[in-house]
Amino acid sequence: MGWHRELLIGFDLETTGTDPREARIVTAAVVELRDGQQLGRREWLADPGVEIPADAVAVHGISNERAAAEGSPADQVAEAIADVLVTYWRTGVPVVAYNAAFDLTLLSAELRRHGLPSLRERLGGLDPAPVIDPYTIDRSVDRYRRGKRNLEAVCTEYGIALDSAHDATADALAAARLARAIAERHPKVAALGPADLHRRQIEWYAAWAADFQSFLRRKGDTDAVVDASWPIRELADEPLV
Repeated sequence: MGWHRELLIGFDLETTGTDPREARIVTAAVVELRDGQQLGRREWLADPGVEIPADAVAVHGISNERAAAEGSPADQVAEAIADVLVTYWRTGVPVVAYNAAFDLTLLSAELRRHGLPSLRERLGGLDPAPVIDPYTIDRSVDRYRRGKRNLEAVCTEYGIALDSAHDATADALAAARLARAIAERHPKVAALGPADLHRRQIEWYAAWAADFQSFLRRKGDTDAVVDASWPIRELADEPLV
């Protein structure tokens, strides 16, 4: 059948900002699907412990007042999300996240910030895997397609409904369905096992990062350094605050 028709776990975070090392979790969702059909979901609302900037509120709609009144403590939310994801990884079930390097780096930063075990520690020193990132895959298999590569645009390209963009559950569901649709269109992607696909995405992401860095330097940014690590970017040794 192929991995895309088996159990997939969609994952998404909505946050206080765009820097995964500094931003905090506001909402999160994990959605179970099989062959594109939703089986279940888990959702979280966090009190991030910092002010949610107005531009972030405008994106996901969660006000500071609601987060403070209804949200769970940030450390409890990060712990719960990590435990759920690790449970799937231990059994080899793929976690699908659109632009996974953002969501998983941010989750890793939150775990460190609160002094909690990292994803790798929870997995006995193994890397979190398999991860499937439709953003990385689409950028590799359809490299020269013009236009935006955000979730909304790529869902439109593959005919995936996204009714409430920037709602964590809607985005997680769309990401998983998008992974399935990309595999349906590109049989070579579907033919890879989840572990092999995970390894190929590491290569594809590194190749993209090298190309993008070269582009920036041709534009005059001679100091440009693009982080090529995927799906989690390395965090600084010092504690995060």
